[in-house]
Amino acid sequence: MGKASRTKRAGTTRERIAAQRAAAKRAERRNRVLLASGAVVVVIAIVVAFVLVKANSNGKSNSGTASNGPTGAALTAVVNKTISVPASTLDSVGAGSVTAGPTAVSGTPLTANGKPEVLYIGAEYCPYCAAQRWAMVVALSRFGTFSGLSTVHSASRDVYPNTPTFTFHGSHYTSKYISFAPVEETTNIPNGNSYTLLDKPTAAQQVLAKKYDSQGSIPFIDFGNKYVEVGNLAGYGPQDLSGKSWSQIAAALSDPSSPIAKAVDGAANYTTATICKLTNNQPASACTSAIKALEAKA
Repeated sequence: MGKASRTKRAGTTRERIAAQRAAAKRAERRNRVLLASGAVVVVIAIVVAFVLVKANSNGKSNSGTASNGPTGAALTAVVNKTISVPASTLDSVGAGSVTAGPTAVSGTPLTANGKPEVLYIGAEYCPYCAAQRWAMVVALSRFGTFSGLSTVHSASRDVYPNTPTFTFHGSHYTSKYISFAPVEETTNIPNGNSYTLLDKPTAAQQVLAKKYDSQGSIPFIDFGNKYVEVGNLAGYGPQDLSGKSWSQIAAALSDPSSPIAKAVDGAANYTTATICKLTNNQPASACTSAIKALEAKA
């Protein structure tokens, strides 16, 4: 083989090697670009997933437009202030701004575990239920103990939107004097023209509600089937809580001069008086002389 032929083959080999190296570099650059693009996609996917999980975790009762209220130590503070309104404050408020108590009815006594039962039917979206729960927590705490209370707000698209309140869903109540049966029929999460279902009343509870509440209004409260409250008591409602936070409402409950205390505590006192009539004025710490004065009106 002549010199010319060997040089040509050597050049061809060098060109092939150079081409291979160039191709390898191009492949390496492509891989880097793909890896970088893939990392971006993964990050975006993680962020989207986090947002979705966060939205779902917020939302047993979240309408998506307002916070469901305090958690942790802040929630504990709100609960503690609500369940421990001093008896002296409640006695001082008396009827407050409330002008009438629950309505007397005649029916077979409603009991559970040998004790008079208080049946509550409401819904988390309902602003009137939102107001009612504050008074009920104050009153029922004089006869027993709540655990597992959490905060929620009424629906954003209803009247008195985002009224701060508690929810009875997931809570527990123990008392040696009464039984408490709470039913929260729906959340405050819109589901078409209604709201997402939550608790379903039993057949017996539905019969009671229809007997005394043919329009299906809520809140509905049956006190041992001796007294019934449909809606809020006259002189109290969600308008009294408008524009306030959970902590502001809870703090105001212990100030007898506060309009909130006159409304919430007044309603709570009528609730207390009604329950005292079921328990033969037990315990004495709840059924004070000021409460007994309201029993004639309850």
